[in-house]
Amino acid sequence: MARSLFSGFRDLLNQISPDAAPREAGGQDELVVAIAALLFHVVSADGIVTEEERESLDAVLREDYGLSHEQALEVAAAGERANEEAVDLYRFTSVLKNRLEAEERADVVRHLWEVTFADGAVHELEDNVVWRVSELLGVSSRDRMIMKKEFADRARP
Repeated sequence: MARSLFSGFRDLLNQISPDAAPREAGGQDELVVAIAALLFHVVSADGIVTEEERESLDAVLREDYGLSHEQALEVAAAGERANEEAVDLYRFTSVLKNRLEAEERADVVRHLWEVTFADGAVHELEDNVVWRVSELLGVSSRDRMIMKKEFADRARP
């Protein structure tokens, strides 16, 4: 699944240097930066990026996409910059729609819910971003809502 998506990215980094981390967005894999930008966009939608949301974003990049902590921080920073420069979400979703299979695009939506629920609450603007990204990625409303319920259930005490 998602791990295999970035094996080429990790291999490239390791060929350059075992400790190498990307230094600028132009030199990073377009796919992973697009995902990081969407993750940052959703957690910042309500105007507040909590520490829990940042930690969750970092964990998603590390655990689900196989990046080291340093690489995840670099990719997250590049995603944040790309998000700030973007006019709309299509810039990122078009990359994902063209390069990912349906199941992998659903995984991206799952990760959006994961970082959204990291602080225990979903703001209506965050919910709206996940809805828009899901639509642009071709992930059904049914699947989006099933994933939302899954993370809502986990967030309940």
